[in-house]
Amino acid sequence: MSIKLDAIDKRILRALQSDSNRTNAELAQHVGLSATPCLRRVNLLEEQGVIDCYVALLNPAAVDLRFTAFVRITLERQDKATVEHFAKEMEKAPEVLECHLMAGSYDYLLRVAATDLDDYQRFQMETLTKIKGIRNVETEIPLRRIKQTTRLPI
Repeated sequence: MSIKLDAIDKRILRALQSDSNRTNAELAQHVGLSATPCLRRVNLLEEQGVIDCYVALLNPAAVDLRFTAFVRITLERQDKATVEHFAKEMEKAPEVLECHLMAGSYDYLLRVAATDLDDYQRFQMETLTKIKGIRNVETEIPLRRIKQTTRLPI
């Protein structure tokens, strides 16, 4: 279901993506509305599911999670039970920041946060390799982050 967004809705969403901590009065002033219509629009965007949630984005280094790994998982079979079992196990793993079921040469792509290489290896040995149905695990370690954003280009 696609929701029609007008220019003001998009300004609101861009402003909230850059700083969701601003007050409604600040947001209204930023997007050129008075406070009441601005709040009404934000509430509608929340009700429609356009605004999913509000979060605080943390600096990984500040919480000792300097290590990121991208992990490609190939399952032994792609039947419903195996795929769903793996997905449920990933939902339980706090180290897994993202888990995507993929089309292509592997079945899942994960983004994993860890303190260091040893911590990632612990996760791989104690969590990943114990999951029934995995055929192959390939780990890619980024050398430098060029860009990472949560802002959608609206």
